[in-house]
Amino acid sequence: MVFYRAALPLSSRTLNYAAGLIRRHLKAVGSRWRKLSPGQQALLVLAYLRKGETFERLAAGFGVGRTTAWRYVNETVELLAARAPKLRNAVRDAKRAGHAYVILDGTLIPIDRVGADKPFYSGKHKKHGMNLQVIASPDGEVLWVSGALPGSVHDKKAEWIWGVLNELEKAGLVTLADKGYQGSTWAKVPYKGRNKPESQKEANRAHARLRAPGERANAQLKVWKILVKLRCCPWRAGKLAKAIHALQLHGA
Repeated sequence: MVFYRAALPLSSRTLNYAAGLIRRHLKAVGSRWRKLSPGQQALLVLAYLRKGETFERLAAGFGVGRTTAWRYVNETVELLAARAPKLRNAVRDAKRAGHAYVILDGTLIPIDRVGADKPFYSGKHKKHGMNLQVIASPDGEVLWVSGALPGSVHDKKAEWIWGVLNELEKAGLVTLADKGYQGSTWAKVPYKGRNKPESQKEANRAHARLRAPGERANAQLKVWKILVKLRCCPWRAGKLAKAIHALQLHGA
C-alpha cells in the first residue's frame, strides 16, 4: 500500500475545537488511553467529513482498525451534533440579531440506494435521498439544520413535522420560501400560475433575489463531501449535517 500526504482546507481552529470536545469527553467518561490522541482523532473525523474518505482509507492512513475508525467517527459526530443549535434557540438568536427576514429551504442529501427503496425517492429531484430543512440568514449563513426525513417527504410536510414555521411565526420573523411551501399561512412564497400580471412577475423576481442566499447556505453544507452522496445509514444524514454546522459555527 502506498501512502501520501494530503491537506484539508480547514483552519487549525476547526481542528482544535473538535479535539477539545473529544478531550473533554474522554475525561468525562474516564478513558485513559487510546491509540490516537484527541488531535489525531479530530483530524481523522475531519478527513471523513470534508473529503468523504472511506473507513478503510482512514484506518490505513491513521494506523488503526476499520472498526476503530468507525467508532471514532460516530463518537465525534455525536459530540458535534449535540452542539448544533436547537430550533427554538436558533430562532431566538436570529430575532436578537435583528435579521430583516430568514430563508427556509429544503435540500436533498443523495444516498446510495436502489429503486426498491421507494420511501427515499424524491420525485422533485429524481433521485434517492434524505430531506433536510435549513434556515438561513439574509447573507446566506446557516442558522439551523433539521434532522433527516425520507426524500419522498414534501418540504411543506417536513417543516410541519419539525415545527419550523410555527416557531418562526411565534417569533414574528418574516420567512421567505420557495413554491414547495405553498399553502403556508406564514411563509412568503412566489406567485404561482401562468400568464401572471407584470406586478406578480416582478414580485417573484424580487423574491428570488432575496431568497438566493438560502441556496448558498445549502451549498456550504455540501462543500463537505460526506454529504455529496451518503454511503452509510441514510438516517445519519441529519446528525452529519448538524455536526458540520457545529464545526462551521465554532471552528470557522
